[in-house]
Amino acid sequence: MPTLDDATRGRILFGGDYNPEQWPEETWKDDVRLMKEAGVTSVTLGVFSWSKIEPRPGAREFGWLDRLMDLMHDHGIGVVLATPTSSPPPWMGRLHPETLPRDENGQTEWWGSRQHFSHSSAVYRRYAAALTEDLAARYGTHPALTMWHINNEYCTPDWGDEAATTFRRWLQDRYGTLDALNTAWGTAFWSQGYGSWDEILPPRRAHYMKNPTHVLDFKRFTSDMLLECYRTERDIVRRHTPHIPVTTNFMPFWSGQDAWRWAAEEDLVSIDIYPDPKDPLGGQYNAMIGDMTRSQAGGGPWMLMEQAAGPVNWRGVNHPKPYGLNRLWSLQAVAHGADAVCYFQWRQSRQGAEKFHSGMVGHAGERGRTFREIKEIGAELALLGPQMTGARAHADVAILHDWHSWWAGEQEGRPSSLLQYPEIVRSWHRALWEGHLTAAFAHPAADLTPYRLVVVPHLYLLDDTSIDNLLAYVREGGTLVCGFLTGVADADDRVRPGGMDPRLRELFGIDLIHEWWPLDAGERTDCGEFHGTLWSEEIQAAPGAHTVAGYRGGELDGLPAVLRNGAAWYVSTLPEPAALRDLLGEAARDAGVRPVLDDLPTGVEAVRRGPLLFVLNHRREHTVVTVPGRHHDLLTGATVESSLRLGRYGAAVLKEAT
Repeated sequence: MPTLDDATRGRILFGGDYNPEQWPEETWKDDVRLMKEAGVTSVTLGVFSWSKIEPRPGAREFGWLDRLMDLMHDHGIGVVLATPTSSPPPWMGRLHPETLPRDENGQTEWWGSRQHFSHSSAVYRRYAAALTEDLAARYGTHPALTMWHINNEYCTPDWGDEAATTFRRWLQDRYGTLDALNTAWGTAFWSQGYGSWDEILPPRRAHYMKNPTHVLDFKRFTSDMLLECYRTERDIVRRHTPHIPVTTNFMPFWSGQDAWRWAAEEDLVSIDIYPDPKDPLGGQYNAMIGDMTRSQAGGGPWMLMEQAAGPVNWRGVNHPKPYGLNRLWSLQAVAHGADAVCYFQWRQSRQGAEKFHSGMVGHAGERGRTFREIKEIGAELALLGPQMTGARAHADVAILHDWHSWWAGEQEGRPSSLLQYPEIVRSWHRALWEGHLTAAFAHPAADLTPYRLVVVPHLYLLDDTSIDNLLAYVREGGTLVCGFLTGVADADDRVRPGGMDPRLRELFGIDLIHEWWPLDAGERTDCGEFHGTLWSEEIQAAPGAHTVAGYRGGELDGLPAVLRNGAAWYVSTLPEPAALRDLLGEAARDAGVRPVLDDLPTGVEAVRRGPLLFVLNHRREHTVVTVPGRHHDLLTGATVESSLRLGRYGAAVLKEAT
């Protein structure tokens, strides 16, 4: 199977989405000149070019793309060639309205934007496959081709009639019989029993709350149908070019895809990351998405397919990046495993919905600050590539994450709508990041033996395989720290006896969970040395379990907030950030996990990737970092002995001196 190494060839890919069809052809030569000046080694072509290639059903206009492919090759720039199937031409929706998706109210989502396709439409799939076939046949042997990029940001659910028919087939494959489906969905509640497969619809708009397992299965189905679309196109290009790696770009921490399953179908994993420049924890978010993507890539290199060179256009207020932040976050992605650093897009558009989204070449042109920074980043990545492509970042800590649990936990009739799964996971990752502990992510059923410490921020749904895996991990010497409302439901979203799987209660030293006590927005609960937020639980400890922290005052006075039973910890609230950092730091020390560097200043991150040590200053202020030993800074060529001075948003990539 081809890998990212086959595309990088010992260098870090640097570039971005290139949409030359938006510009007069005389602009292309100027683009290439600027690309060479900036050190661009890779461009993605064709992402939204379906109507350009196929202006009428069955027509093919490849001449412009032929010239572009040749132009890129003549200047030593590799091409990531996209199948443009995320945005069908207007003629398809007009001639074949069944290819358009419908929302849960039954309203058609019309053409005029993007992602306006039904994943279940046979007509859409036929046109998409035919276009992919012709692209692969025409360009499969072109020397500029380095990678295939299938579709773009798969995300569109569909509640339409074709999706309903496909959903029924999917359910028949999953359950076999209506009796099994009725049992799994608990349809005895509210007289929902199904007597015919034809009675089953997608979970469209209803009078009151919907059946949560019905909704859960629809989310599973949607992820699977989009994956079928991806696999169809992937298999076509693989048949023509088995030596060329294939990817599709994930959106960061997106709920619509089971990315563990998707990643297993890709030759390399790629992601789009857009931290908010105004977020004081934007660097932590960037690190978290990098850690998650690296983990989906099996610990190996991954591709930053898209980031912004400056502001985006889809937030309420879209802030530019202060000088140095683009460089810092790009180097941070490399530190966390990226072997490709790319942008949306090369040249900022002058028309269309994204004309206020930045580009590597902004509206200010080549004299603008953004392009000057792009050139600096390109030069530094060229220095790093030969030193580190293919190297891995090591982590002794794993954060467990599962999309099915996320989906199930979002149901309407839950104890607290304030529980937002992504924010809980981010809180726990933040605690590790601020404690200078490099983390990986793992599926709860994955092999956990490489990790000394495993943390579970919140997994409402856990199947039996995952529970057995956690028990075995602790039994074999691992340290486990688990957050609240975990192990409550089985794979069918059926509440387990006692409100938590009995095996987990025994593991954590919990005799009984009497009640869940969600907290209001802004409410805190006193846990002695810290305050808890968001959630609390009325727990009765089992004999032998140690209360690490107890509730003080209120209904839960004297009851355990944090329990420890040997190497298994249970945290029944969300401690404030400093408290969660200290708690996980204590568990890490007990597990033999140490920070990459000791005594790091607040806001400074240290990450080891292969033989290199990245030291990243996420603050505007200058700082001094203690670095034992003697190192060479690959970015400046300077020798570093004992201490390192970093400017605002400064970075160093250190290699130990021999």
